[in-house]
Amino acid sequence: MNTVLITGCSSGFGLDTARCFLDRDWRVIATMRTPREDLLPKSDRVKVLPLDVTDAESIAAAIEAAGPFDVLVNNAGVGMVGPLEGVPMDKIRELIETNTLGTIAMTQAVLPQFRAQGSGVVVNVTSGVTFQALAMMSVYTASKAAVNAFTESVALELEPLGIRMRIVIPGRAPETAFGDNARGRMGMNIPEPYMGVAQQVFGRIQAGGPVTHSHDVAEAVWRAATDPSCPMRLPAGADAVARAGGAG
Repeated sequence: MNTVLITGCSSGFGLDTARCFLDRDWRVIATMRTPREDLLPKSDRVKVLPLDVTDAESIAAAIEAAGPFDVLVNNAGVGMVGPLEGVPMDKIRELIETNTLGTIAMTQAVLPQFRAQGSGVVVNVTSGVTFQALAMMSVYTASKAAVNAFTESVALELEPLGIRMRIVIPGRAPETAFGDNARGRMGMNIPEPYMGVAQQVFGRIQAGGPVTHSHDVAEAVWRAATDPSCPMRLPAGADAVARAGGAG
């Protein structure tokens, strides 16, 4: 029976991805900073573990407790919305530590196991803002674009060892807690000169249009994990697909 370890399973993409793999008879190691076993069905194929991707000891403990697994899904991440001038550097470091360095650290930590197995898949979840730049999201975009570049580069050194790397790129997902968390982390500290740009961005978001649903991301992660022929970058959600078509 195949096993997947997923980070950031307390809500949104991570939780739906855990459910997707569980429904398809995989063993699921669902990790989150504060474990909640009530989020997933009771099953001998589910293990819920604490994991903080910014903490090396937490990473090592989770991987040890998980036991052997076949796929790592790096989904854990935080958001931020606001103009660069208003973002304190400690918030920038916090975001990059989680989104970028956390992904790199998790990937590095599983490589000895995957190399010994001669197989393994790492799926990194990034963002549709890496297709087309958006105002008010510069730091978040940088953190996710770095993961895209990291994934494509390290894939070249891991492929000869039987280890695959893939990127799932979701669009805007209003049904998740991402927006509220992003605004909360920023504190909506928008300097007056940027209010016009901010209003345009928020107005565009409220105007509606194609969006990404959590199940879109779960299905894309499933394909990335199980289909060796799938492309390196998989857009997930109607808006992400549209942005991918217009990228560049």
